[in-house]
Amino acid sequence: MATVAITGAAGKTGRVVVRDFLEHGYTVVPIDSTGRAGGYGEFAQDVGVGLVRADLTDFGQTVDVLQGVDAIVHLAAIPAPGLFPASTTFTDNTAMNFNVFSAAQLLRINKVVWASSETTFGLPFDTPPRYAPIDEDHYPLPTSTYALSKVVGETMAVHFAEWTGGSFIALRLSNVHLESDYQRVAGYQDDFALRRWNLWGYVDARDVGQACRLSVTAELPGAHSFVIAAADTIMKASNAELLADQFPGLELKRPVDDHETLLAIDKARELLGYNPEYSWRDYA
Repeated sequence: MATVAITGAAGKTGRVVVRDFLEHGYTVVPIDSTGRAGGYGEFAQDVGVGLVRADLTDFGQTVDVLQGVDAIVHLAAIPAPGLFPASTTFTDNTAMNFNVFSAAQLLRINKVVWASSETTFGLPFDTPPRYAPIDEDHYPLPTSTYALSKVVGETMAVHFAEWTGGSFIALRLSNVHLESDYQRVAGYQDDFALRRWNLWGYVDARDVGQACRLSVTAELPGAHSFVIAAADTIMKASNAELLADQFPGLELKRPVDDHETLLAIDKARELLGYNPEYSWRDYA
């Protein structure tokens, strides 16, 4: 079985993705800028494999920690707007993406799967989306420096794929939820505006793990992007009710079921075999 480097491994999503790959028989090199290195510390106790600590904004460190792997799942990033100054968010995220992509080129690693974002579609939707369900073509409409860093990353990936002949797969992840996050879902239901910012979307971290693993095995040379979301919205109300209340008159590109995700996952289903297995409705 292949050896996969997973960056951002100590993060909320990264831990779940590491577990998924381990459970499916992969050798994993978990990389993060935080936590204890080697086989020690809380991460190793929690996940079962030692964390390698590296600063991926440093090219030399990036090359060092990626040697000897067959594929890269690159989740490391400043994870959202507003956590750091805009300039730091943009420069650090862009530097990490460049260094990982460039290290893959140098080391002849032909499979890079990496975390882009639903924010590239125009989130938050203070200005209504152009249509629903949103698909990969509702792009690029960055409204934050964070989203812009992801758009730049996707542009870089296109050219690295051309230069290397490798596969660079961007996963435009929806708002990632752990099982423990579902206890908050009840608080969203009475105010449709609370979650309008991403068309009431979400994705379970375990389904992100599935998407990453399927992307590693997919035979898709070149650069590709996929919406990765749950199969349903995070609301009890129907899509007809939600849209009439928050986005009256919004064009529907195709009919949607009452609770079907408005972040279209059709392309990921078709080309990756992605099939979301988890819903908040099973836990709330």
